[in-house]
Amino acid sequence: MKVIIQIPCFNEEGSLPITLKELPQQLDGVDDLEWLIINDGSQDKTVDVAITNGADYVISHINNLGLAQAFRSGMTACIHFGADIIVNTDADNQYCANDIQKLIAPILDGKAEYVIGTRPIKNIAHWSPVKKMLQFFGSWVVRKAAQVDVVDAPSGFRAITRSAAMRLHVFNRYTYTIETIIQAGHLKISTLCIPIKTNDEMRPSRLMSGIPSYLQRSFSTIIRSFMTYDPMRFFLIPGTSLLFITGILGIRYLYYFLAGEGSGHVQSLILALAIFVFGTSLLIVGLLSDLIAVNRQLLEGIDHRLRTMEARQVELSLPSSEHLMVFSRAYLTYKRK
Repeated sequence: MKVIIQIPCFNEEGSLPITLKELPQQLDGVDDLEWLIINDGSQDKTVDVAITNGADYVISHINNLGLAQAFRSGMTACIHFGADIIVNTDADNQYCANDIQKLIAPILDGKAEYVIGTRPIKNIAHWSPVKKMLQFFGSWVVRKAAQVDVVDAPSGFRAITRSAAMRLHVFNRYTYTIETIIQAGHLKISTLCIPIKTNDEMRPSRLMSGIPSYLQRSFSTIIRSFMTYDPMRFFLIPGTSLLFITGILGIRYLYYFLAGEGSGHVQSLILALAIFVFGTSLLIVGLLSDLIAVNRQLLEGIDHRLRTMEARQVELSLPSSEHLMVFSRAYLTYKRK
């Protein structure tokens, strides 16, 4: 059993040594434990610090592509290097490294494929009441969209099996957290949340530069993911609601028409027809989107088989030009001998 702990980094030379120092050197039930650093276009000495402090692999983006793409590159690299379980944590030492054993335990016991650490939100002192409220509301929305019982959707402290990792795709440029949960729910990947501890804040969050920006980006991610992975339900709910309103307005007009007052309520009939057209259009778009989603599922199945075949080839024979290997848009820049 091999576990690789991946850490996305962008200019983390100050916090990364502390984070790596806290990581476990071994885990129960694990034969091989390695660390992988994703250098997302850092301009400081992040790579040097990672190598000095014991990282087994460093892969690098030439430019800063964002957290979501760094996560994606890390997953691809971890699969390539033979990880049976991939653990993702942050470079700012936000999450307690001692909880990694708890994080992988449900996977080792065969109870889950995807495990998400739930932070003690109510007890985090440096979070404002507004931020806590938004976190709870956002997680509730993700639960409804994904139909997964997730408590802390934005948490980046996660463990995932090799098989599940090869089935997930990250398209969002902002963050992977919400999108992968919605995908996991759609793909019926067994997901479990466990309580974890957090450390004191070392620096302000880079994802949440401001409440309005955070809301806009998070809401956009939820809507896009919902439309992508469950389009029929996304369009069916508003479409049928509009048709229901059309029925009410139609019955109202019919009542006045039979009472001999129909000429005075023509506006209601026109409004009902307009809403009917809009509602019907949403249902048609929903049906077409669902057909497109079926095609996407077929492509995902093909992609999963290709990933499995590539991973198998890597296990049998590593290429000689390994230093030129590309993981998504990341290049292998260091591998411990």
